[in-house]
Amino acid sequence: MAKRLMDAGNRLYIYSRTKAKAESLISNGAIWCQSAEDVAKSADIVFTIVGFPSDVESIYLGEKGLIHGAHDGSVFVDMTTTKPSLDVEIAEKLREKGAEMADAPVSGGDKGAREGTLSIMVGCTDSVFETILPYLKIMGTNISHMGAVGSGQHTKMANQIVIAGTMAGVSEALVYGAAAGLDPTAMVRTISKGAAGCWTLDNLAPRVLKGDYNPGFMVDHFIKDMTIAVEECDRMGLVLPSLALTRELYKSVKAAGCGKNGTQVLVKAIETLSSKVVLP
Repeated sequence: MAKRLMDAGNRLYIYSRTKAKAESLISNGAIWCQSAEDVAKSADIVFTIVGFPSDVESIYLGEKGLIHGAHDGSVFVDMTTTKPSLDVEIAEKLREKGAEMADAPVSGGDKGAREGTLSIMVGCTDSVFETILPYLKIMGTNISHMGAVGSGQHTKMANQIVIAGTMAGVSEALVYGAAAGLDPTAMVRTISKGAAGCWTLDNLAPRVLKGDYNPGFMVDHFIKDMTIAVEECDRMGLVLPSLALTRELYKSVKAAGCGKNGTQVLVKAIETLSSKVVLP
């Protein structure tokens, strides 16, 4: 995502808690900053995407955090999937500095990030949306302004709820088809053209059939997202049984040491329940 912004001709001031991960950007002209605070002092528009809500809180509000470099007129865009209430809290603190914020979580995985085809769900004022839209268009193709700050995160929760159920269904279909003796590649190709067609079948099922469990999106991060969704459900008095069940299945693959694998590794939990290994 950062590379796409830089390739579009923007001057990038960057900070990562692990500098080695930014070396390719630095070697191509990005300007390294010693802290998140220094990024905020240098740039008028700041994009963040980290791992967990605790990381978001630290990078914005912690020592040397972004808020300490925020200035009148600066805009912050948090693209992490995090708690809606946390981004609302940060936005309120930034306004005290004369700065504005948008929450803009994304969907589309590593492939969408590389190709600039991410779906981006945005919560902010109309004026902030107009300001950041040209930059969001560099990273994504389906960009929706969902309402005030926090609305983007709530939309992402809805997205993750759909993905949770879909990944469970695709995993069960793959295990079923392989156990029944079907050619799994032919099966996926066939059912993906009908009512079962979906992004997960097109992009993650082929990885499973190759035995590729490398992450486009890590299990650890997906458990985090589902936990946020479950907490929001509790707050609103909702019961979503398939979400709760899928989260428990993912916890089991994490317990088996697969937390750093991609979400497609859920098939291994399904195989374990059946005591039958049928996929690579």
